[in-house]
Amino acid sequence: MALRDELLKSIWHAFTALDVDKCGKVSKSQLKVLSHNLCTVMNIPHDPVALEEHFKDDDEGPVSNQGYMPYLNKFILDKVTDNFDRQDFNKMCWTLCSRKNLQQSQLFISNDDAFKIWCIFNFLSEDRYPLIMVTEEIEYFLRKLTDAMGGSWVEERFEDYRLQLNSKQQCLNVWELISLVGSGHFSKGMDRQTLSMGINEVYQELILDVLKQGYMMKKGHKRKNWTERWFMLKPNCISYYVGEDLAEKKGDIVLDGNCSVESIQDKEGKKCLFFVKSSQKSFEISASDKKKKQEWIQAIQNCVSLLRQGRPAPHREARQKRRELRLKQQAEQEELELRMRELQTANEAKQQELENMRKALEEAAAYAADEEKKRLQTQTELQDRYRMDLEREKMVRQQMEEQVAQKSTELEQYLQRVHELEDMYGQLENALEDERRARQDEEAVRKLQARRLLEEEATKRAELEQIHLRQQRAISKTEAEKQELEKERLAKENALQAAMTQLEQLEQERQGALMQYQTVMKKLEDATNNTKTWKHKVAQHEGLLRLIQPGSKPQPIINNWGIASFSEGELSLREKQWQERKNQMTQAQ
Repeated sequence: MALRDELLKSIWHAFTALDVDKCGKVSKSQLKVLSHNLCTVMNIPHDPVALEEHFKDDDEGPVSNQGYMPYLNKFILDKVTDNFDRQDFNKMCWTLCSRKNLQQSQLFISNDDAFKIWCIFNFLSEDRYPLIMVTEEIEYFLRKLTDAMGGSWVEERFEDYRLQLNSKQQCLNVWELISLVGSGHFSKGMDRQTLSMGINEVYQELILDVLKQGYMMKKGHKRKNWTERWFMLKPNCISYYVGEDLAEKKGDIVLDGNCSVESIQDKEGKKCLFFVKSSQKSFEISASDKKKKQEWIQAIQNCVSLLRQGRPAPHREARQKRRELRLKQQAEQEELELRMRELQTANEAKQQELENMRKALEEAAAYAADEEKKRLQTQTELQDRYRMDLEREKMVRQQMEEQVAQKSTELEQYLQRVHELEDMYGQLENALEDERRARQDEEAVRKLQARRLLEEEATKRAELEQIHLRQQRAISKTEAEKQELEKERLAKENALQAAMTQLEQLEQERQGALMQYQTVMKKLEDATNNTKTWKHKVAQHEGLLRLIQPGSKPQPIINNWGIASFSEGELSLREKQWQERKNQMTQAQ
């Protein structure tokens, strides 16, 4: 993290504390005091008129955080160097914000411990505002604190707290973190002093970059005597003090890439010796035992290796890796969510397509039902019409029978015509029966087709719903199952393709059933045409029988049966006409 970003986090706390009304704005007088204090602790020359000149175009109202940032960058942060006491700077910002937000009476820790937790929060918080600490960093800090106190980490306790945290916001602000540590929830069984020492150790490691510290003996350069000193290892130097209270500093061992450390033989009654050679001086140091000696040698060698590679302290590098991993996981999660949304959209499109097909089938079925209803109505009308025609024919036949009873000569012809009419009536009934059977076959085929289509549609819909459910379950799977999810997606696409293929087959079957239906309709039309032909024949036969109208009566002719009804010329003319009609009917058949 750059120096500017570290300073901005502390300044943000101070600016927020001055925003009493929580409207995002602070008065210019308060900003003057804040700017003056910042310049003082960071050893920057302060220009009291610069703030007024910077905001001379604004009104007399308060200034927002976005309005203060240009002034802060130009007149303070652009001039800052790393030659000031970072702790005094943090103390100043802490003093401004702790008065408003910290409730000391409800905490199990001191104000100094709360300040150290505040600094740790700034170090581990995300680089976005308002500042928050995510669950992963909270667990990292609490683990560090537990190890520093010498306690054992209780995973179940933190998991319970993680569940409570996830149900709310999945992160903490600085005052919530101080309340969490100050309440003693994760330090049960530890006294106040142990908790304070643990906080101080974590603070020194994360904020002061103290990688290792402890008492060791150092050989003097002038008197050559051995004196016990408190050593503190940082990434670029080893500082040694009179005591662990750090009240009196005796010197520094500056580390760089050319430094070396090596173990040496015991001498002068001192054991566990090792030699630190820097670019300026060389130091002989004696550890209390072999284990600590090896730990110090390894720690110093690690620092020198980091300096040679130009890498930051291990905890800073680990924090950067955790952030990069979170960003990578977030990007992968967003990509997975985008991919799942695309799959969901495609699935919804398929569902919509299937729904449209189902509606089309329903409309086709409704249309077929309407057509069937119309056909039945037309059939009923035709039957009624045929019944009326038959009734009229019966009446005509009765009239003809009455007339033929009076004319014995035409009796045989009349009976013959009656037989022909009866035969035609039988053929008409057979044609009607064929029509009725064809319609029954048509209805059976249509019902079978509709049942088959509905069963296939229900089966495919159930399969698609199962596929959809499996796709929804695949959303909750972890990153380790991404490859398997891709394979399942391909399998589901193949299943959808197979379902579409089967639907096409059903459409082909429906086309075949439609062709069968057209064939049946053709049969019905043929039967109807046959019926019309027989009706026409009946109409032609009716022309042969006519009633005798009154008129002039010539001299009656006496034949074998009595007085004839017409003359010989009329009889021959009628026979000729009857023969012509018979020939025409034969040709028509």
